[in-house]
Amino acid sequence: MTLSQLPLPFSLPNNETFDSFYVGDNQLLFDSLQTLLGKESFSVFYIWSTTVSGRTHLLHASSQNKLASYIPLKQYYHLVPEILQGLDNYDLVCLDDIDAIAGHRDWEEAIFDLFNRLTEKNITKLLITASAPPKQIPFILPDLVSRLSWGQVYQLKELSDDDKLKALQLRAQLSGFELSTEVGLFLLKRVNRDMRTLFSLLEKFEVATLAQQRKLTIPFIKNILDL
Repeated sequence: MTLSQLPLPFSLPNNETFDSFYVGDNQLLFDSLQTLLGKESFSVFYIWSTTVSGRTHLLHASSQNKLASYIPLKQYYHLVPEILQGLDNYDLVCLDDIDAIAGHRDWEEAIFDLFNRLTEKNITKLLITASAPPKQIPFILPDLVSRLSWGQVYQLKELSDDDKLKALQLRAQLSGFELSTEVGLFLLKRVNRDMRTLFSLLEKFEVATLAQQRKLTIPFIKNILDL
């Protein structure tokens, strides 16, 4: 899906779906998000976590097969607040990493205005992610903090090492190759264990196994990663 709201075309990754999201201890959050996406009125859903735990994955998954706008606010310096105009008739608006614009009055005012427009239109679901709860982010506008707290606020819990292994095996299976427990545990002990890094490596391994027609083994990983 290409989202025309961004100055440059932005495509959502095809492999970040609900089927490829390993829930772990986040079943309540996951089920509540599914329920919200089935509604036809304005709702706010706020997901926070202190680590890279899958927040963006959930936004990408939510945006599939919907009239959606996904805006990565960590890249706000490449964007302009006016990008938030014209979103009133969308099914879904996703604001990823809203804490990135804290302290930037023009962005805060634009998001506050977006809330008011979406509330009045009462059509769009608003999904928001951040690295902390609304009240712990140093926003300039107190009213924006209030708006961010209107809906459901959930902490996305980090996966245990065992669950990270299962998440990697699920992603590998969906990609059409096998990640053995032995290989998965080796990977978890040798690299940065945040899920974004691990999934990026998995994509690299997938390409390598296809190109060389080899199974994914520990010696093969050592060769790829030059360990």
